[in-house]
Amino acid sequence: MAEMTVVVIDGQGGGIGAHIIEKMQKNLQESSIEKMDIIAIGTNAIATSLMMKAGANKAATGENSIVQVCRSADIIIGSWAIVIPNSMLGEYTQVMADAVAASKARKLLVPLPQQGIEMIGVTPEPFPHLIDKLIDRLKRIL
Repeated sequence: MAEMTVVVIDGQGGGIGAHIIEKMQKNLQESSIEKMDIIAIGTNAIATSLMMKAGANKAATGENSIVQVCRSADIIIGSWAIVIPNSMLGEYTQVMADAVAASKARKLLVPLPQQGIEMIGVTPEPFPHLIDKLIDRLKRIL
């Protein structure tokens, strides 16, 4: 039985979530991976499918899945768009953002550009570097 529930949330094409899960599978120790239940939650079926192929243990799709799974998550991973209503070109709802924000889980968010929103004090870096930093942080948590 898994000791920790790690939820990866993504939408649109699912490439970000899939990349995160692949890096987790490749860069975390096997003993750490065995203790985790990696749950991929997509805002659409394409995103969910790509994350499942990347190595998630379980997967689900849609608003209600995000609401339910965030309640029991220990760690939630995604772009910082997962706490912004109407992000991902409107695909991400207020209910989804509220569920992530209200969750008691630790949130590891990658600062990717969102239309009209700029994070002051965050230095822009290439996506692969951000994912490497995310994996390093996850290692320290585990």
